[in-house]
Amino acid sequence: MIPLSILDLVPVREGGTVPEALAEAALLAKAAEELGYRRFWVAEHHGMAGIAGGATSGVLAHIGNATSTIRIGAGGIMLPNHNPFVIAEQFGTLDALFPGRIDLGLGRAPGADSRVAQMLHKDIAQASQYFPQDVLELRAHFTGEPAMPLAATPGLGAKVEMWVLGSSLFGAQLAAQLGLPYAFASHFAPDHLDAALQIYRERFQPSAVLDRPHVMAGMNVLCAETDEEAWMLASSQDQSFVALRTGAPGRLPPPIIGYRESLPAPTRAMLEHMRQAAAIGSPATVRERITAFAARTRADEIIVAGTTFDPAARRRSLALTMEALEG
Repeated sequence: MIPLSILDLVPVREGGTVPEALAEAALLAKAAEELGYRRFWVAEHHGMAGIAGGATSGVLAHIGNATSTIRIGAGGIMLPNHNPFVIAEQFGTLDALFPGRIDLGLGRAPGADSRVAQMLHKDIAQASQYFPQDVLELRAHFTGEPAMPLAATPGLGAKVEMWVLGSSLFGAQLAAQLGLPYAFASHFAPDHLDAALQIYRERFQPSAVLDRPHVMAGMNVLCAETDEEAWMLASSQDQSFVALRTGAPGRLPPPIIGYRESLPAPTRAMLEHMRQAAAIGSPATVRERITAFAARTRADEIIVAGTTFDPAARRRSLALTMEALEG
């Protein structure tokens, strides 16, 4: 069976609070660990009322304290928002707290609009141009090669597993050049999936950390007892995505029966396009879709996203998904 991992946005529900969202993230991570998922990643987003994972390293410390064996990490840190030295200290600290469990996925996109860039005091467009150099600098802070003018403490010597993230061809080329594992965000940007994986595999250069290409691909996965229940649960995430794309993001709304059918054709087409890499339905449906996606991508791992208004429904989804693939 292909290894499965979890991507969590630490969603804040309508009527809910940030402390509740963080508590539920810990419960989700514990459930994932018990079920045999390989990794639990948290994504960096800023200035969004419905997402509580902005201080990603802090959230990961919380998750680490709630678990004991599952790998935990960032999926990802948007490096143009940060100084590599500070990220080395943060993730070096996490490695010291939870040795052998820390992943650091790095993205080039800012994951932020101009207001967030202003709050961060960063010229994001310019910083994005230096992403390859910043990745090399960050790696040097961990490995000491080449030696940096000032050692990151914690950081130097930390055994952090670095990944390059991508939704275009750029990240694939960089990951191949540096010999790093590569994760493609096909769960929300599926257009360049096949081309990116081909480039990564064809151009991969072995490194000290990886001797052959290693791919993780993202899917939206929601599993319930029936297809109808799963699609109803997925309507919360669908509403959030439509709100984001129309410039009105908010907290995670409750599900609506028949939500997709109520949408105008262009909006529904947008959702269908994004859901090319999705498995939403009963255990039999989810097994079929994940199996087909794994065969198409030849991925070494799949990371599953998918948010539900009721946190217990997502934990149930994780259990049903694992049972479906193991059966």
